[in-house]
Amino acid sequence: MWLAVFFGAAVLVALTPGANNLLGMHHAVHHGPLKATTALSGRLCAFVLLIAAAVAGLGPLLAASQTALTVIKWLGVAYLLYLAARIFFTPTHTPTTTRKPDHPLRKEFLTAITNPKALLIFTAFVPQFVDPARGDPATQLAVLGAIYLAAEALAGVGYVALGWIIRRADLTSRAKRRLDRATGALLVGMAGALATTRT
Repeated sequence: MWLAVFFGAAVLVALTPGANNLLGMHHAVHHGPLKATTALSGRLCAFVLLIAAAVAGLGPLLAASQTALTVIKWLGVAYLLYLAARIFFTPTHTPTTTRKPDHPLRKEFLTAITNPKALLIFTAFVPQFVDPARGDPATQLAVLGAIYLAAEALAGVGYVALGWIIRRADLTSRAKRRLDRATGALLVGMAGALATTRT
């Protein structure tokens, strides 16, 4: 029951629209569901590192460090703006063979690892479900972290499926360009929201 409640809460948190979920949908539209789903492993790898830090006791220290949070925040802002610029200025009609390598997996990883909210998930949200009466807290954090990864993977696949549905609609180049501009604008908005968030 305890783990089921956590899994339900984790799915709700993971489904919240954010930069990684937006990227997953974008990658499915432009690269197909297989490549977009594979790219999710980049996000999950970033979360594994954060879980390992939380289990090792480093997570709370990082979350409590004003300097660390500020650095992570501005790296996240800069990277979101970079992604938005790439989406804005990459022509939709450019053949894939002539484009520079896109590396969706790397984008997923860097977006997740530079998001201070992801750090707070494993230093504020997940620890709320740790109960010292149930055993070793570090073991519980590891188990809860693994469950959260499953919830994140499920949510990520959901956004990829949405992108695949859009891809199957066989949009015109103009419609795809409008979709890209909307995606880029949302990323800029997220960067702005992150920049104005107090750390």
